[in-house]
Amino acid sequence: MRIVKLTALLISFSFLMILTGCVAEQDYKDLRVQNNTQRKRIAKLESDVQTSKLKLDQSKRELEATGSQSTIEIDALQQQVVLLEKGLMDKRQLISSMQHQLLYGGASLPVELSTMLEDFANGEEMVTYDPNNGIVKFKSDLLFKSGSDDVLSSANNAVKSLCKILNSDQGKNFDIIVAGHTDDQVIRYSRAKHPSNWHLSSHRAISVLTLMGSCNVSPGRMSVRGFGEYRPITPNKSKNKGNKMNRRVEIYIVPKGV
Repeated sequence: MRIVKLTALLISFSFLMILTGCVAEQDYKDLRVQNNTQRKRIAKLESDVQTSKLKLDQSKRELEATGSQSTIEIDALQQQVVLLEKGLMDKRQLISSMQHQLLYGGASLPVELSTMLEDFANGEEMVTYDPNNGIVKFKSDLLFKSGSDDVLSSANNAVKSLCKILNSDQGKNFDIIVAGHTDDQVIRYSRAKHPSNWHLSSHRAISVLTLMGSCNVSPGRMSVRGFGEYRPITPNKSKNKGNKMNRRVEIYIVPKGV
């Protein structure tokens, strides 16, 4: 009787393992489908952004050329520019949010870790922290000299303080993605090393990653991304004059394996 019960138990356990495996595989397939759908939506939005940017540039050129036009026509053009800028920013913010969901899943960090990061950001002029998404942002103007990817000595302590949190019991089970961003200003004095803003943003992310590695953050936990000028969080000024808010390094704190 005991053998029969044991056999039945083993069969039930095996069936449960197979069923669990099937569910996990199905969940993975569902997630992959959702991610592919999300990527297509992002690609469509990015195409819309380019179209909106062309319309905005055209409207700005028309506004600059309004010499003898009536006040009503000028006001209409100004209003059109404002609406286009707002629509462009809304699309960019939506893209950023959707990209983050793809990257991270949209979940917030554990309370203890989030509190540590919030306290850290409150004590650093160059740092902001988004508790909803688990993103630490460094202002590039305080992290690097213009056109450079060398981390300023004055910024070392801030990065080292972050590393202590990431190596703590609360943070050690998370991976880190370092993402560099620039504004749309053309690189002038360091083009031999950074031919484009894509290069500069990537090189800056690598410099931060290298510094974090020297602070004993495991290389296996870290990766880098470079977005150049193509993920602004606020509009750049006209004629490629940039915006300092878009010059930043973002550090995503994500579950292992993401």
